[in-house]
Amino acid sequence: MTAKIGSKHVAQHRGKKEREEIHKMNVAREALKLAAARAKYRNQQKGQRPQAAA
Repeated sequence: MTAKIGSKHVAQHRGKKEREEIHKMNVAREALKLAAARAKYRNQQKGQRPQAAA
């Protein structure tokens, strides 16, 4: 759980611009994870396990 300032959550003290930047970073991070996962299984047949590295 994240920290609190008084009785308010830290996120409530962030400005609109900062929240938008955090959102954009999260979207970009997820896109990188998705691209890595797609690259990992790009040439695999559906329903088959990945081949062991030679």
